[in-house]
Amino acid sequence: MTAARLTDEDAATYAGWFKALADPMRVRLLHLLAGELRPMTVGEITEHLPIGQSTVSHHLKTLAEVRFVLAERHGTSTRYEVNTACLDCFPAAVRAILGRP
Repeated sequence: MTAARLTDEDAATYAGWFKALADPMRVRLLHLLAGELRPMTVGEITEHLPIGQSTVSHHLKTLAEVRFVLAERHGTSTRYEVNTACLDCFPAAVRAILGRP
């Protein structure tokens, strides 16, 4: 069985996803949000990681750009949560890259 051809657009999207996950702290941050199962502020996230708020914000921006996390404004603060669509999309992307149905 031959797998579907990987389009240039899909390859670029998937490369962006892996680039966003190429930093161990972003992986830890995503793991934290996934484990909490609730939106969190930057301050709450900072309490759980050994980095400052500006660094957390930078990592969240990177993860939000590829839609791994979603940001929701609440007045003057923003809460971040895992994009649950990633639970389906990311494994499918890995299968596509590896040529698996």
